[in-house]
Amino acid sequence: TVEAEEAHHLMSSLKFGEAATQDVRGAVQFLKARCPKVGVTGFCMGGALTILSLTMAPEADAGVSWYGLPPLEFIDTGKLKAPLMGHWATQDGAFPIASVDALDEKLKAAGVDYTGHRYLAYHAFANETASGRNRISVTQYDAAWAQLAYDRTMRFFGLELG
Repeated sequence: TVEAEEAHHLMSSLKFGEAATQDVRGAVQFLKARCPKVGVTGFCMGGALTILSLTMAPEADAGVSWYGLPPLEFIDTGKLKAPLMGHWATQDGAFPIASVDALDEKLKAAGVDYTGHRYLAYHAFANETASGRNRISVTQYDAAWAQLAYDRTMRFFGLELG
């Protein structure tokens, strides 16, 4: 949806574990039957699902989360085997950078192959339509940071997925 209220309602009622184990894992399995390597990526809620999916879909070969992470207690780092990249906005009200700090520590302690990038930006900095304040956060598109993050993502997936 493009409506902030509807998006908030959908996100707050989503059963993240089921989405990661059934929907995303099913998609990864479907694609793996057709190609040798599969990556997972998502923005905001999709970024949170990306991280969860890498713990629940062992078939995935790499993942990139864009300014979204699940509650840390949902992340079983022992099951996270695929390389992970994260793009984080330091001015993000929806996913405060302190929660990213905690995620970084948890991933580092578990020896996860993880690279996190931080941008002096607001939530949804790679969304060309982002501008203003919604219920959750200030959103603002930033073309320069978005391009850098896309370039990093494409290089990462190129290296990890071939």
